[in-house]
Amino acid sequence: MKLRIVLVEPREAGNVGAAARVMKNFGFDELWIVGEHPELLPVAIWWGSGADDVLAAARFAPTLQQALGDARITVATTAMRGRTSIADLDPSSTARLFAELGDDDTMAIVFGREDSGLTRDEVVLCQRAASIPTNPAFPTMNLAQSVGVFCYELSTVERRASERIRPPAALTERLHERAEALLLEVGFLQESNPSRIYEELRAIAGRADLDERETTVLLGILRQVEWALRHEV
Repeated sequence: MKLRIVLVEPREAGNVGAAARVMKNFGFDELWIVGEHPELLPVAIWWGSGADDVLAAARFAPTLQQALGDARITVATTAMRGRTSIADLDPSSTARLFAELGDDDTMAIVFGREDSGLTRDEVVLCQRAASIPTNPAFPTMNLAQSVGVFCYELSTVERRASERIRPPAALTERLHERAEALLLEVGFLQESNPSRIYEELRAIAGRADLDERETTVLLGILRQVEWALRHEV
């Protein structure tokens, strides 16, 4: 099982370096940076304090979707909790999901911008969402500190891989794209704001934790329904 830390548009090179350092503290080394970011050198190296190899191997992607494509479980992090948030995980329950992955499977945990976090669209692009149970009066943590909390929790779990094969994120996203388009076509979703209801359906699907075969079956059902609609007499 592998962990991919994804930083979306980090604002400070020092935070990238500190995140790389805490990743290495707990034995993780796959770092992705999505979208715009500051010049990392030399500040990130200074803050990385020995994690030069993690920074040197960092991968860069123009979109979050590209950074998640082959991951089997994708988790967005957010400071929002309660009825306004779709977060249903914390670091401990995220670690339990991580423990079930196969040897070659990857979990991607996504962290947002220091000043504004992830957008709603970025959160729902992930299968699950997680928050750290901080003081409600002061919930927002430093980026690297948040990375450290999750890395610590995931480093403590014992592997207990299940025989279920989870779908790569790209396949799950294809299912959502087809389902949303079909529900819009049949009038279940409102054309003016289809995402309002479909975000809830995404959350339901995430909690269902579909395996690869189940995802493929659902895609097949959608294709058959689409075909029937096109050939309706």
